[in-house]
Amino acid sequence: MSNVATPKRSNAPTAGTVGRDRNVDETLRSVADELEEQVVLGVLHPRERLVEDELRERFDLKRHVARQVLAELERRGLVERRKNVGAVVKSFTPREVTELYALRELLEADAARRIVFPVGTETLDALAAIQAEHDEAAIGGDLRRVFRANMAFHHAFFALSESRVLTEAIREYERRTHAIRSVSIVFPQYLEKARAEHHQMIEALRTGDRESLIRLCREHLVPSRDAYLEAHHRRSASYPAQKGTTD
Repeated sequence: MSNVATPKRSNAPTAGTVGRDRNVDETLRSVADELEEQVVLGVLHPRERLVEDELRERFDLKRHVARQVLAELERRGLVERRKNVGAVVKSFTPREVTELYALRELLEADAARRIVFPVGTETLDALAAIQAEHDEAAIGGDLRRVFRANMAFHHAFFALSESRVLTEAIREYERRTHAIRSVSIVFPQYLEKARAEHHQMIEALRTGDRESLIRLCREHLVPSRDAYLEAHHRRSASYPAQKGTTD
């Protein structure tokens, strides 16, 4: 009998496996980000189906990656699974909208209370630079850039609370209301209001006006919440009339 030991098989990933996994992760994140953007911009509507085979064809995905994309969108709160229907863009009842925005108001006002004054000049300049990008995108009507710059502004602003847990919670619930925001983001008057409030937030940081900062954080949430609720009520009011015409 040979005394040569049989080499044990290593469970460590090979360089090729690591590379493939990284590519899958990058593809997953990129596709999920693009679909998230389309939800916010109203390209994908509440209750619209996301079909696995269509995602595979559109983005050249393997089946398991398409399934992971749908799972990631569900994790982000953008998609829900319905029996006998599959994955659909999440829709909200008026109560859900009201409760989500009440929670966001609590979190974001608390973050504003935690900001330590005075805020440094470099920090304010960095925030102003992000807002300049948001201004340029809004004026140019580039809604994709508006969405990204708006998120960057909020992330930088709430990071000033110096609470990682609170900041992550704010990001999570901001993301969960993306489909709600889709009603307002396409209208210029809402973009102009958001831009004006961002500049007012920067000024409140500059002057150390905490009361105004908290008020602005609360008021900043109102238009998207109310626009969604109004659209929901209009749909509800028109449904009986439409049903009556087909009876």
